[in-house]
Amino acid sequence: MNILRNSVIKSNQVLFLRQLSSKSPATASAAKEKWDILAGVLVERLPVITKTMTPLEAKFKATLAQIEFENSLKSDHEMRKEMEKRQTELLKAGKIDLDSEALKQTAQDLEDLYNEEFNKFKPASRVTEADKKNDVRSLQRKLEHTLILLTEQKLGDKNYYLLPQGLHTPGESLRQTAERVLRECVGDSPKVIFYGNAPVGFYKYKYPPTAGKNTLGAKVFFFRCVVKPESSNVSSDKTKFQWLDQSELEKVLIGPYYQSVSQFLL
Repeated sequence: MNILRNSVIKSNQVLFLRQLSSKSPATASAAKEKWDILAGVLVERLPVITKTMTPLEAKFKATLAQIEFENSLKSDHEMRKEMEKRQTELLKAGKIDLDSEALKQTAQDLEDLYNEEFNKFKPASRVTEADKKNDVRSLQRKLEHTLILLTEQKLGDKNYYLLPQGLHTPGESLRQTAERVLRECVGDSPKVIFYGNAPVGFYKYKYPPTAGKNTLGAKVFFFRCVVKPESSNVSSDKTKFQWLDQSELEKVLIGPYYQSVSQFLL
């Protein structure tokens, strides 16, 4: 009986040691894998004007306007104009006698005045000076589109245009890190509103062996914010930056990085 019990115990010990030896390399490797935690910021300037309609959209709008016109009732101005026209005809025929003050300013006079004022109005061009100069640093470009802020940052030995990002500091929340990083990158302007305390996206990359870092790579948690309409542009002269739309982002950002960022772009 004792021999059987000792045999079972010995067998269990051998099995335990095998399991331990098989797991220990992975456990040790996992313990050595340290990552830098970063907060990134997606800063948006929302469209200022509506998008230019396509030919199909313009035709559909004209059709709806025609249907609405045909089904609509006459306005007060149209009713007044018709009434004054009948009064003028009766006045010429001598059938009625109206006070001269009654027709001092007729509906037609008002209509002519409105048309004159309307003809003086010239809508602003959809193409701004920043568009003509292709000034990617201006907030007054591509007013129909959402623009995203990119800042130049050094990764390894090269400089890249990326979303503003920086290392998380112990004691900060990730949202606080994102706010601090944005201030450090672009100063106190532009004024922004963050959408919330939770990240909207994530990106992970490994450092090259030549980087000489004690960490394996970086994990970036992105927060979204929008530029206030009355806000001024970036005030920092030290930071190189660009305001780009989504089609331009695809050409500037690194492939895998853009693929990750594009998942949380509107």
